[in-house]
Amino acid sequence: MKIIINRPTKLILRIKNQALIFSTNNLPGIEQMALDLNSLDQTISNPEIILTLRFYYWSGDWLSIGYHQKEIPTHWERLLFNGEINIVRRPSGGGAVLHSGGITYALTFKKTYYKILSYEMVNNWLIKSFRKLGLNLQNGNSRNSHIKTNCFGTSSISDLIDQDGFKRIGSAQYRKKGAFLQHGEIQTNPSKDLWFKLFKEEAPPKVNLDLTNDEIIEHLRNSFLDNKSNLRIKNIAIDNKEIGKFS
Repeated sequence: MKIIINRPTKLILRIKNQALIFSTNNLPGIEQMALDLNSLDQTISNPEIILTLRFYYWSGDWLSIGYHQKEIPTHWERLLFNGEINIVRRPSGGGAVLHSGGITYALTFKKTYYKILSYEMVNNWLIKSFRKLGLNLQNGNSRNSHIKTNCFGTSSISDLIDQDGFKRIGSAQYRKKGAFLQHGEIQTNPSKDLWFKLFKEEAPPKVNLDLTNDEIIEHLRNSFLDNKSNLRIKNIAIDNKEIGKFS
């Protein structure tokens, strides 16, 4: 497998497979969003790719704002100016998400597989996977889809909350040319100080599973691939140094 990097944000994967599973990496938000959009473009352009899946971290503390979130509070601008937070716009919808101490997943898939990879099916995978780790999750109960300043300040039926009522996983989608990009943030250990500075409310407490985020990712990746023997899986290692060259 060869990765060719073209400026400004193109990553061309010369590979023919049905499912691409990327290695975990740690990059600034701008590069992560570019990688996700590249995965979506590959899903669109290559008829043999059914889906791609990435788990990743953010280098530094980042706030991603939804595509339709047009205005941000002035105190966020101050935090940005003071170097306490970085801000990037997601292609997916929803409200702002703090990426600090958690896990992000990005799933791309073709529209023809929406019934298999819908919010409901993805949430069922996450619920089942975390239950095996000792964390009980369930769907939120709000059917309203209004954009909130803080994505984790409300829980819709597409979100997942824990047994204590804390929202643990928020998801949002972006559709392009018959394919979907779904972002999800798993809040395992958010920064309490930064959370309060941004949202003026208490952060969800740390998830106590006696596992590192890397170990949680490995479990989620393996459980995602269970019962998918019909797919040809290609594991792709992403070289952070090489990818960090493009901007």
